[in-house]
Amino acid sequence: MAGKGALPFLCSLFMFLSMLSSVCDCHPHPALSMRSVAAAGIASSQTARKASDIAAEVAGYVDVAKRIIDLAVFGAAQNRSYRRLADFTDTIGNRVSGSHNLEMAIKYMYDALTQDGLAVHLEPVKIPHWVRGSESAEMIVPRAKNLAILGLGSSVGTPPEGIKAEVLVVESFEELKRRASEAVGRIVVFNQPFVSYGETVAYRAYGASEAAKVGAVATLIRSVTPFSINSPHTGWQDYQDGVKRIPTACITVEDAELMWRMARRGQRIVVRLTMGAKTLPDADSFNTVAEITGWQHPEQVVLLSGHLDSWDVGQGAMDDGGGAMISWEALSLIKDLGLRPRRTLRTVLWTAEEQGGVGAQQYYNLHKVNMSNFDLVMESDLGTFTPVALQFTGSDAAQKVMEEVVKLLAPINTTKLERHGEGTDISPWMQAGVPGASLHVADSRYFWFHHSEGDTMTVQDPQDMNLCSALWAVVAYVVADLEDMLPR
Repeated sequence: MAGKGALPFLCSLFMFLSMLSSVCDCHPHPALSMRSVAAAGIASSQTARKASDIAAEVAGYVDVAKRIIDLAVFGAAQNRSYRRLADFTDTIGNRVSGSHNLEMAIKYMYDALTQDGLAVHLEPVKIPHWVRGSESAEMIVPRAKNLAILGLGSSVGTPPEGIKAEVLVVESFEELKRRASEAVGRIVVFNQPFVSYGETVAYRAYGASEAAKVGAVATLIRSVTPFSINSPHTGWQDYQDGVKRIPTACITVEDAELMWRMARRGQRIVVRLTMGAKTLPDADSFNTVAEITGWQHPEQVVLLSGHLDSWDVGQGAMDDGGGAMISWEALSLIKDLGLRPRRTLRTVLWTAEEQGGVGAQQYYNLHKVNMSNFDLVMESDLGTFTPVALQFTGSDAAQKVMEEVVKLLAPINTTKLERHGEGTDISPWMQAGVPGASLHVADSRYFWFHHSEGDTMTVQDPQDMNLCSALWAVVAYVVADLEDMLPR
């Protein structure tokens, strides 16, 4: 803040306080000594110089950033992340926590990363193992109709013969409480409108326990999506301790609205629900780690990440195969150009993110002892569509550095830095004060396909993935190569 007029003002203030101290026979505060005032002026000018020095240092990476971008977008690596994702998802398919497919996915990526010339290792973790089993639902009254469903993760199953019960349709938790007496012995259908994923997902997460509290025997949750072509969307749900566990599944927007209209007409609705879901003992799994070791400070780390697991529907191409692939591609681009930063670049492909960041939490527990050496943690888990901005969480001083870094992305028109990095897997680090970054993309279609059979390679665009890979690589490399770590 100290400008040209600040020092004379502080000197005058000091003289006034000195006279005041002689009158009251007290000692001047050390902080107001002339030496301290002068030091403050020097410190402020040093801060200003430091800011300009940092800007100049980052600007020195313009040519390197352009080389990375050119290789990713126009050069030999063009469309490589897309091809890698297609090969991976077409070969492995979906990869739910605890499944054989997830085991195969980890082996596939270990081999692929090793063949790419990276230093690779696996870190063991324990993860949930929930199995969907066979499932079906049908409306019996007022007419026969099959209902498309997907059981929600961690749900219990029904008895073998299923559950046949009348339906109570509500649009909110508040309506459920008002009509609690009507819920006893019924299947509660939640027809909550989609507001935003962050707000509406509460019905998927907590609907079963809230309905069980008022005596419901099962719940069917309207899929958390703004758009549907009769497509159910699954996801994890959480039972509350001390509350009876009842079966829960998602249904399509169309069927939720159908039953809501029937209920509004006063029609009696009866549904039969059959679910073979069960939870098995925790399974062994691994976080997959690949590195380019830093030449000067190998113990200091810039971490890039995406999660390797998915739900057991679709291909898991968008959520989060794309994020995993660009986090690999970033290292490939840097390696292909013969670059090696001061600090270590570490890509981590998380396991069991969909169950609540299980693999990432165990990674944090293991590595938090070295927290001071983690420079920046990055995660891509909201799709790899056209990049719009980099989202960042960190100190004001770190924000200033990152504002300079994103200027290097001018060739791909993504120079915007937004506040608040996000990501289930990196949130423990950010909460502990480590700077964090995430990829903001043009994600208006993301929840159309999220956790559904629609999450396939058809959603992905190779040019978008080129741009995301370029952004990811430039940011990671430059931050890892700066003279100083990001200020906390």
